[in-house]
Amino acid sequence: MLELIQSGGWLMLPIIGCSVLAMAICLERLWTLRAGRVAPKGLLAETWVLVKKGQLDAAQMQRIKSSSALGRILVAGLNNASHGREVMKESIEEAASHVVHDLERFLNPLGTVAAITPLLGLLGTVIGMIKVFTEIMVQGTGNANILAGGISEALITTASGLAVAIPALIFHRYFQRRIDTLVVTMEQESIKLIEAMHGKRDVDYK
Repeated sequence: MLELIQSGGWLMLPIIGCSVLAMAICLERLWTLRAGRVAPKGLLAETWVLVKKGQLDAAQMQRIKSSSALGRILVAGLNNASHGREVMKESIEEAASHVVHDLERFLNPLGTVAAITPLLGLLGTVIGMIKVFTEIMVQGTGNANILAGGISEALITTASGLAVAIPALIFHRYFQRRIDTLVVTMEQESIKLIEAMHGKRDVDYK
């Protein structure tokens, strides 16, 4: 592996750095964007039971808020439920915008890694081919080892850049889709809470 990195030249260093960054982001987002962590099932029903029993005090509100992203949204709505349906809805939308921003954290750097690593690989290809043609001008085509070294550097950097970019792009799309799904789930739960508070409907416990 070390020989492969050395053969690729100095551009292998930023490519490796991008791979480490992409891996760290993917692991962090896989942990953070779990459905049970963002929008746990049963949280709305549990909250509504506390509301109906009159047991939703400040301590319970803080517990629900800190438990998950959905909890933050629900508590934001409950804090403004007494001001009317529209105010409650607006407070939920405002809290949801902050939650979505947090969910999308690090996705831009991951997308950047997916975009620049093929370019770094291409740059390595260009540099390698420049070396090849420079050696041909100086020594002719007789020194096969030097020519092979330049071509090897060109191919290794290209392959390495693509090897980092492809998984990074796949995970970037995957995380975007997961966030969209979680946002829809939280939106549905929020609507249920609004209807329960102002539409005289009970929460579906199923």
